Amino acid sequence: MHLQFYGAAGEVTGSCHILTVLGRTLLLDCGLIQGGDDPDSRNRQPFPFDAAAIDAVVLSHAHIDHCGRLPLLRKRGFRGPVFATPACRDLARILLADSAFMAEREAERYRRRQAEHGNRHARGFPDPLFTRVDAEETIAQFKTVAYGRATEVLPGATLTYRDAGHILGSASVWLQLEEAGARARIVFSGDVGQYDSPILRDPEGDGVADVLVMESTYGNRRHRERSETLQEFGEILRAARQGGGNVLIPAFAVGRSQEVLYELATHFDEWRVGDWQVFLDSPMAIEASEVYWKHPELYDAAASAVRRDAGGLPTLPNLKLCRSAEESMAINLMRGGAIIIAGSGMCNGGRIVHHLKHNITRHECDVIFTGFQAVGTLGRAIVDGREHVRIHGEQFKVNARIHTLGGFSAHGDQEDLLRWHAGVGGKPHTYLVHGEAEGAIGLCAALHARGARAEVARPAQRVDLTHLGGR
Repeated sequence: MHLQFYGAAGEVTGSCHILTVLGRTLLLDCGLIQGGDDPDSRNRQPFPFDAAAIDAVVLSHAHIDHCGRLPLLRKRGFRGPVFATPACRDLARILLADSAFMAEREAERYRRRQAEHGNRHARGFPDPLFTRVDAEETIAQFKTVAYGRATEVLPGATLTYRDAGHILGSASVWLQLEEAGARARIVFSGDVGQYDSPILRDPEGDGVADVLVMESTYGNRRHRERSETLQEFGEILRAARQGGGNVLIPAFAVGRSQEVLYELATHFDEWRVGDWQVFLDSPMAIEASEVYWKHPELYDAAASAVRRDAGGLPTLPNLKLCRSAEESMAINLMRGGAIIIAGSGMCNGGRIVHHLKHNITRHECDVIFTGFQAVGTLGRAIVDGREHVRIHGEQFKVNARIHTLGGFSAHGDQEDLLRWHAGVGGKPHTYLVHGEAEGAIGLCAALHARGARAEVARPAQRVDLTHLGGR
């Protein structure tokens, strides 16, 4: 039995780890690489393993940096089951279809540019990474597993999902491996959410492990208190309304968009949200919201009480759902009074990029970031204070007011991660993944200070599991 790290070791995205037991291979996530140097080329490189030899995949959650290369895995020969929670499957269907559509569109644009201009140095590829048909065929391989239900996924490998509190249907992966009388208890955290965040239940970490593979995205940082974040959000909106401009909120279609809408509705009167026109400019976020409303069994106590008392989650009377490109383009005719929630959350594609082109040079406008911005993304450049940014090949001066609301992150901060880790008994050896160097090193030091065994995982590092859990 062994574990090997093939993605998101030394970086945040591209989740991909392999477990081998009884000669079978189990893949933990198969995510898309985002940000950094030339992610499109990196995603197209051959897997460092034979895709056809993978026997099964266990998926932690539906974010594209965790599931986004599953259709590519299928294209290259994988035909086994993909295990996921029911809500994860529902969201993955939406995200993979959207990712395929974007890939098809980018490939079409590249071919058109080549035909029109013959520019051999144009960036891009003539064929999409995968198609919508590939995505549909991949979803057909999904097998759902409920939280807390021990399920044999391969001979010698038993899976139990526990709620990770990150997005709807997100899970930490608890695996019991057995081979030739030897046993090993392996836990993969997936992405751990914040405690006491709205809508979702808190992360569940109680259990025992011999080896723990743990995310470290915010391993060296503390988020602001939720109450302070909400107070700042309201103050930004009040000041922005007096300024007369628009407010742009780059938001991930799954999780963040629903949370932002929930808070706008909950604080409708207090923040004078009725003074604005609110746009959810993302077909994918609209579909994801419908999935969220379909799974009230996954809500926390507060959201459940709101739904019970109001017959549903709070809604915005001034919310416009923008599905078509024409509806999206019409928003850019507005010079002020609009709150625009659009993807992608890191501004590395999607409709938010067009809204930035129309608003980022304007002093009276505001941009509110509510989540992590990976290195190499447009969002990271703006958050880092660049005076000029490149959008669609053009330079734009950043004059808009830029805000970062860390308390909205779907990722737990260092305190949340340490709290979750403390619930895992057995004194496991912890391998830190899914973090830039500062985050992983910071969390590693904090774990050492608490007497834990921990190290930052290295790409292709191999861990022998045979003698960990005894016989």
